[in-house]
Amino acid sequence: MRYAETNKCYEPIWAAALWRERLPMPEIELLQFRGVNTFYGDLHVLKDVDYTIMRGEIVSLLGGNASGKSTTMKTIMGVVRPANGSVTFDGQRIDTLSTAERVRRGIAPVLEARRLFPRMTVFENLEMGAYTRKRGMEFDQDLDRVYQLFPRVKERRNQLAGTLSGGEQQMVAIGRALMARPRLICMDEPSMGLSPLYVEQVFEIIQQINRQGTTIFMVEQNANMALAIAHRAYVLQTGRVVLSGTAKELRRDKAIQEAYLGEMQVD
Repeated sequence: MRYAETNKCYEPIWAAALWRERLPMPEIELLQFRGVNTFYGDLHVLKDVDYTIMRGEIVSLLGGNASGKSTTMKTIMGVVRPANGSVTFDGQRIDTLSTAERVRRGIAPVLEARRLFPRMTVFENLEMGAYTRKRGMEFDQDLDRVYQLFPRVKERRNQLAGTLSGGEQQMVAIGRALMARPRLICMDEPSMGLSPLYVEQVFEIIQQINRQGTTIFMVEQNANMALAIAHRAYVLQTGRVVLSGTAKELRRDKAIQEAYLGEMQVD
């Protein structure tokens, strides 16, 4: 594990990320859920859910299996439509828009289990991230940005995506989202299936992307890491928001440990 110097002592790099708690909280709303109810047939998944994501934040969404976390991401991207309630982005309703239109407006997903095109090259997968845009100088600039963030992706650019390791595939998936020039990236389990080394690298990259101005809304089972880099967090349980607050507050909330013992390890 890497270490960083913090207040003249050495702490794990993810602990040093808690500098966020000393910064002013963002004040401009970017994404809002208001009273959202989402169903799969007769199954009521999201129940009167409210979220607010501010510009410039990292917000983590925590919860156990079947709590509604992935359904939240699908609702944001238009894969699932809410039965009632509203989803707004930058002050405008988006709950009736197509997924492609949401991407055009500045929302990009990093899907659970990466979902790359395995028989396409790394470059071709990155190119797919910019499918809503015309290729030109901006495309080249964005590609350079991805290669700077992920030198290994540049090294593998002509390799078939299906031959990459899990960590390398996650880097490509994040890079593909960045190629859309998003204002908001929705990440679904970015650490799933990765080695501890790659988990740390991915979370550091998430922080770096956020510092460059992109808002992050992240579903994550690794509560320690998620809360270490986030500004705020929500906790879902059986489709309802049961806890919310700053990441610092939730890291210290014993109710999280009691409610998710064995699923979440929160210091």
